[in-house]
Formats: sequence, C-alpha cells, structure tokens
Amino acid sequence: MTPAKILLNLALPAAILIGAWLLVPRAAELPPSLAGIKVYGVYFVLTVGLLLALVFRRGRIVFALLTLALAYLCYGVLVRDGFAGFRAHTLFAALGVFVPLNLALLCLLPERGTFNVHGLQRAGVLAAEVLLTLWVIYAPATRITAWAISPFIETTLLAASPVRQLGWIVLTLGMATSLAVWIMRRVALDIAFAGAITAFALAMHLVGDANTFAVYLAAAALIFTIALLQDTFRMAFRDELTGLPSRRNLNERMMGLGRRYTIAMCDVDHFKKFNDTHGHDLGDQVLKMVAAKLDEVKGGGTAYRYGGEEFTVLFPGKDIEHAMPHLEALRASIEAYKIAVRAPGRPEKPEPSTRRRGAFRDATSVSVTISIGVAEHTAELATTDDVIKAADKALYRAKDKGRNRVSE
Repeated sequence: MTPAKILLNLALPAAILIGAWLLVPRAAELPPSLAGIKVYGVYFVLTVGLLLALVFRRGRIVFALLTLALAYLCYGVLVRDGFAGFRAHTLFAALGVFVPLNLALLCLLPERGTFNVHGLQRAGVLAAEVLLTLWVIYAPATRITAWAISPFIETTLLAASPVRQLGWIVLTLGMATSLAVWIMRRVALDIAFAGAITAFALAMHLVGDANTFAVYLAAAALIFTIALLQDTFRMAFRDELTGLPSRRNLNERMMGLGRRYTIAMCDVDHFKKFNDTHGHDLGDQVLKMVAAKLDEVKGGGTAYRYGGEEFTVLFPGKDIEHAMPHLEALRASIEAYKIAVRAPGRPEKPEPSTRRRGAFRDATSVSVTISIGVAEHTAELATTDDVIKAADKALYRAKDKGRNRVSE
C-alpha cells in the first residue's frame, strides 16, 4: 500500500474524531427544540449503521455496533446513579473491559455473517458478558468489582482519569491489536476498529462531562458506518485477488475521458500452460505479482484488472509516444522478476527443527512475461470501445511476433 493510501485510510477516523472533539462544547448550546438530538442522535447513528451492516451482511460490524449500543444503555444507568455507588462502579468497570475486548476480537475474527452459527456464537458472548455483569451487581460480588477498580501499581499518571488501570490496559491492548491487524491487511474496515476504540477511550475518560460520552460513542458508530460503505465500494470496484481497480471501475472511468488518452491491453504469456504446470496457487501469485508491477506504472497511467490474466493500463491525457517507454519498463520489470517454486516433497511450512539456512536454494525459480498492445484515441478510433479493440489487435500482433513485447 502506498503512503497516500495509508494516509487516506487514517484520514477518515481521524477526521471524525476531530469533528467529535469540536462538537462536544457546542452540543450544550443546542436550542430546546433540538434537545432530542442529544438523547436520540446516538441511537439514530447506531440504527443506520446496523441496518447497513445487515443489508451488506457484515456480521463483524453488526456485533461491534450492538456492543456500542449496550454501552450507551449502560451509560444511561450511570447518569441515573450519578456515577456513584456499587452498581455504577461495576458497570463502568465492565464497559472498560468488555467493549474494547469485543471490538479487538471482532477485528481479529474473519467475516462470517450474522444469521448463522457464527453469529449465534458472537451473540452468545455478548449475552454472557451482560449476564456476568448483572450477576456481579445483584449477587453482589463486591470483591470482583473491588479488584477491577483497584490499581495494580501505585502511580499518579492516570490518577485524574475515571478509567481504572485494568480498563486502560484492555483499551491499550485493544488499540494495539486492531492497529496490528490493519497493518497486516491494510483494509479500511480494520482501521475503523482502532478508531472506534480510540473514540470509546475518550468517551470513558471524559464520561463525567455533559454530552461527551454520547458524542464520542456516536463518532465510533459513524466511523464503522462510513468504513462499511468504503469497504463495500472497494469490493464492488476493486478486484479481490489483485487489489487493482476492477473492470467496472475502468468502464466508469472511461466514461469521463477527454479527447486525448491511450489504452494498453496486457496479457500474461502462456498463462494457461503455466497454471497446468505449476498449479493455480502459483498462478494466483503470478497474477498478484503482475498486478503489483502494473500498479507501479509511471507516466500518469492507472492499471486495472480486465479479466482472467488480462489487464488494462489507462493513460488519460497522454498519447502513445508518452506511454510507450513506461509500458516497456513494465514489460522488462515483469520479465526480470523471479518467482520461487518450492522443491518437490518439501513441506509448505516446515517445523522449526527442520528449517535450515539456505533452504531457498532447494527451490527453483520461474519467470513470466507479458505482451502489451497499445492504442490511442484518434479521429478514426472515436470511442473507447474502438480504442480497446485496436489495443486488443495490437496485443495479438505482439503475441504473433513472439510475445514479451509491446506493439502498437
């Protein structure tokens, strides 16, 4: 992922958190006619998010939002109790542990939907947490609450915060976990969990300030909702295997092109034979490698997955003369790349005791090449379909001439 895409992923939760911070002091200034927003605004954001998550079958977001909804219900009890007394202390401690724990676990878990055995299991965890909290309150199990709110080490660092040390430990671990998952997968939906845990930490830390808890909880729900829409867009317009923009994305992009543009059609040479020889897993690795190289194209080009082993590179506002050296550089870069093929009989994941230095030498390496056909918009090639057909014909000429070349 490029630095620009990383910053774009981080920008959404950061912008919402900054917006929440700016909104908190102004929430108290709402006129009486809008006072209902303070009470029901959070429920509105949560409901919209839940409905979208159900429509798009995102079980992780469904249960994350349900966790936040339960937290807001508990906040109402805290307000009624004046944030004092055994029940309030127990609820507050439970929120500090269970909410970040649930969000971190949901970030780690794969997407499994909602209305199935996996959804039932996750609902069961939420129910067990509620029942455990109620049992502690009504037993009453005062020792458990006393342990949860007691400091583990004597320090003045967090003395001013109502969140106890156990809560900060779980909040920190939850944040670290969600960030680690995002670093590994780089998906907007994963960074949303980190943003939501941050918003919840601020809500807990400032729980005594009027309107603050509601604003930051709504911010957490909004982070999930917008990230859900981002992820849905990504799935619709991004190729799942390679991560490149999909053909649908290309079709929409071509509708807004000006008078000057160049289109290159790229095809992996002998890909079917490569798949038959080395297997589909290595074939998928080849497609990912080719896509990664194409995604690095210079000169203002953008790469798309057209279908199968075929890709498209679009140069808006550029002619063939400009595009050719960049396409030739792509072709050479892919030709030079070596892909390791595991030696026959060698396990895919050897036990630590069997690993040895220089094991890569047990593997052979293979390389692939691509053929590229390129055409530009002219008076004769008046439409994008005409240009693509011309680029396709140029691609066939490249293959007829021996492959691994760029042809106009």
